[in-house]
Amino acid sequence: MWKRIEGSNPSPSAMLIDPTLLLPEAVSEETLAFNAQIQQMTSALPPMTSFTPDEIRRARREGVSIWGPIIHSEFATTREIEGPAGPIELRVFDTGVTNGVFLHLHGGGWVLGNNDMMDPMLEELSRESATTVISVEYRLAPENPYPAGLEDCVAAARWLINNSGSAFGTDRIVIGGESSGANLAAASMLKIRDEDGFDDWAGANLVYGSYMPSGTPSVRLWDKEGLVLDQEVMEWFGNHYRGGAEIDPFDPYYAPLFGDVAGLGAALFTVGTADPLLDDSLFMASRWAAAANQTELHIAPGGIHAFDAFPTTLAKEARDRMHAFIRDAIDR
Repeated sequence: MWKRIEGSNPSPSAMLIDPTLLLPEAVSEETLAFNAQIQQMTSALPPMTSFTPDEIRRARREGVSIWGPIIHSEFATTREIEGPAGPIELRVFDTGVTNGVFLHLHGGGWVLGNNDMMDPMLEELSRESATTVISVEYRLAPENPYPAGLEDCVAAARWLINNSGSAFGTDRIVIGGESSGANLAAASMLKIRDEDGFDDWAGANLVYGSYMPSGTPSVRLWDKEGLVLDQEVMEWFGNHYRGGAEIDPFDPYYAPLFGDVAGLGAALFTVGTADPLLDDSLFMASRWAAAANQTELHIAPGGIHAFDAFPTTLAKEARDRMHAFIRDAIDR
């Protein structure tokens, strides 16, 4: 059943999305101006695909990107757990009140990103949702192609399932992530359910995920440039993630859209209409609801990929909705 479909008919059997949310006139003036600014900034830079992963990682670590300098939280600590290829670092955010735990898997196309690059957002999430947030430092491609990163995420999830009560005083766990992190979160849920029989998640916060890396229609038909993500960048990420191997495009742990999601519980899907991954969230939310899971879909008019990471009204509204979903999931 649908708990909520933003702008849709509330009948659980209808599953209709309000089409006005997808129209140009639904986009606010603030969002239009912000998107134009991002396009101007990114169009003045060489394409991301002209660099190596190491070059991009170094630039981001030095704060030389549209994401700005890395800011570390005073509430963050680290601990290590044993992983399939050595220790896995967990970055832990505890802002004082813990009713549950949020297991966070960062985005970055399976190639970029680290667990200390989103501290302000994760600190805010911890405070506003009254959870301990745990962000996983998983292996990245192309040095460690699929399924290495997923194996680390599954190992971290298993550790948390077995130790959350003793380590954090609660066994209520919400899992989630952004972009490739949402892919890894959904894939981890599937793999742990299939191999361990565990599906007792309090909820899943899945943010503009890539659930079919070979490309949904919105990716393959994308014709806009300068809005963080496009078809060429998606192909660059996908090639690195596969590492030159032939991977079954229907492997549910690689492409969770093809997984059996029955029994995986409540989920919030968030995506903007100016994101090439729009279809991924629309399709995955529909499959989630069709499997009789409680499903909430938030469509952000004009939201670009990673829109929630920027200082805009659209972003604040999306983050507030995520915090509320996680609080409710923990309480439920």
